[in-house]
Amino acid sequence: MIYLDNNATTRPSDACVEAMRRADAEAWFNPSSVHRAGQLARQQVELARRDLAALINAKPRELTFTSGGTESIHLAIQGALAALPPPKRELITTEIEHAAIRDLAEDLGVLARAKVTLIAPGPDGLIDPAAIERALTPTTGLISVQWANNETGAIQPVREIAAIARAKNTLFHIDATQWVGKQPTSVRDQDDPWCDLLTFSPHKFHGPKGVGVLWASPRVRLRPPVPGSQELGRRGGTENVSGIIGAGVAAREAAAWLNNPTSPAPRATLAALRDRFESTILSLYPDARINGPRDHRRLWNTTNIAFPRLEAEALLLMLSERGVCASAGAACSSGSLDPSPILLAMGVPPPLAHGSLRFSLSRESLESEVMTAAAITADCAHHLRRALPG
Repeated sequence: MIYLDNNATTRPSDACVEAMRRADAEAWFNPSSVHRAGQLARQQVELARRDLAALINAKPRELTFTSGGTESIHLAIQGALAALPPPKRELITTEIEHAAIRDLAEDLGVLARAKVTLIAPGPDGLIDPAAIERALTPTTGLISVQWANNETGAIQPVREIAAIARAKNTLFHIDATQWVGKQPTSVRDQDDPWCDLLTFSPHKFHGPKGVGVLWASPRVRLRPPVPGSQELGRRGGTENVSGIIGAGVAAREAAAWLNNPTSPAPRATLAALRDRFESTILSLYPDARINGPRDHRRLWNTTNIAFPRLEAEALLLMLSERGVCASAGAACSSGSLDPSPILLAMGVPPPLAHGSLRFSLSRESLESEVMTAAAITADCAHHLRRALPG
């Protein structure tokens, strides 16, 4: 099997799996219990919190563990807005966010009757900070933007947006699910946080599913949607001890990989491999098109390729039969026959959006496998093209 769907999830590392196995056998106690066994589990949770905080240059007590990236996003957005005075409970986000934010924004607009403003991207999938600045009003309480897009890899200008938010005394949340563990990350300049809320999920960098992380700046107040005494009162429910321990291992491994002193950097090598994958497909199937930016404004591991007149689902099934795993967009919408709303928001014509596939590498991706997948993808596209009428 050639696995090129790493933006959906990555293989948990061997060390992560072993740490979780050991935790389930030896540290399965409730970390809120005061007895020695419970405190053993608590110690392991706090060591993992320290490692995950170090990955983003945060302080351990600023991190809250949740059940996954989606819950972390909901805690950040709902919790921050609920803690603001009612006139400030308005949200600005974009049309190209992950469904976890798009669906929440829709619910806030319909169920909570909150004002939600959606900013459209340019054709390259990038957000213009000036458009966000123009949309800001005195009642805007929160801006939420994805750092790197899960379908195209487009990297948003979060630093510029953060500066705009700070100047207008507006909170800024970053969905860093596709960024953390793949790129160096620091939520601080010196000792000063430059954003307010940041969410990520270790299963995107060879950690376990079922664990999410929210970082909140000390200046942010949260009213948690799931109240309870755990996680310093920010999120109720017994912690997933083994998953958190595995996430801590994944954080240490990601930090070591990101700080690898070899030249060129592993990220640059994998970006070059991704580019070769694209160019090979384009040479073998000239009608294909790349969706999104093709320069430094794209995450090193992601490509989104349109195959005109073809249906993504048919192509994915054929690729799967030949041992290649890819996707037609976000994993949470993989059962949908509709084209990606992210691509449509970018202005990609529906016939192209219907035939677009996402391929995403990881730090484990091998050159031989990636280039074999390029040849198989082009061959499958030609096979389907020949089957079309006319």
